[in-house]
Amino acid sequence: MKSIVITGVSTGIGYDAAKVLVGRGWRVFGSVRQQADANRLQQEMGVGFTPLLFDVTDEMAIRTAVTHVQAALAGAGLTALVNNAGIAEPAPLMHMALADFRRHLEINVTGVLAVSQAFLPLLGAQKDWPHVPGRIINISSVSGRIAYPFMGAYAASKHALEALSDALRRELLLYGIDVILIEPGTVKTPIIGKFAEQVGRYMQTDYGAVLEPLAATVEKRERSALPVAQVTAVILKALESERPQTRYPLPRKKFTGWLLPRLLPDRWFDRLVAQQLKIGKRYKP
Repeated sequence: MKSIVITGVSTGIGYDAAKVLVGRGWRVFGSVRQQADANRLQQEMGVGFTPLLFDVTDEMAIRTAVTHVQAALAGAGLTALVNNAGIAEPAPLMHMALADFRRHLEINVTGVLAVSQAFLPLLGAQKDWPHVPGRIINISSVSGRIAYPFMGAYAASKHALEALSDALRRELLLYGIDVILIEPGTVKTPIIGKFAEQVGRYMQTDYGAVLEPLAATVEKRERSALPVAQVTAVILKALESERPQTRYPLPRKKFTGWLLPRLLPDRWFDRLVAQQLKIGKRYKP
């Protein structure tokens, strides 16, 4: 039986991936932070799912989870690890509390490395491993390649995750363990609906006139967001392909949300952003 650890399965991408994989006969170990979520998911998904109670910033709890997984595998290897847990809180960088910025890096970058280090021995990062080496799939974002206004902390963490993943993949060639990035655009998860609430604290700043209309478009953006199932389908492809790609871009809008921002000179794209935010008259390159 194939086995997998997925972090952050209480909602969103992690939840959908766990549910689909259980349905396909995988043994899924999924991390949550609350016992109530563990109980709910265990009841819903049945014997194919095993909850793991840990936060990706808690090294001791991660080590305890590894012990549980190792005992459950009973000498078998772990097929894959999906690092999905993460946060995305919008804010103008000028006003963002440094503690909030650090939290993005701690969860979205350091947490990924902490979990990866802990589970790598079960994926085959040890001498004379008798099983097929496993895979690591890191859930990045379009923001890992393109930095948009007011998502600077998130973009910084995902840019770092991209570099971490590339370096780790090349280092793990020693063991035959692959590291794959999935880079979705805006996905229809509970995170979207929190945008207006999270930027509310900045409405009294100079950015209020820009943030207010942005917050008002949340419902429209949610309607056009990628369905979670589309991301899960790419996760399956990355897990099951004999020769997977190193990264799978999954933009919400392929041309304007992926190709154009990466092909245009920076100043040109800056002007487009200024026009979109209706600050063109004040913008001076």
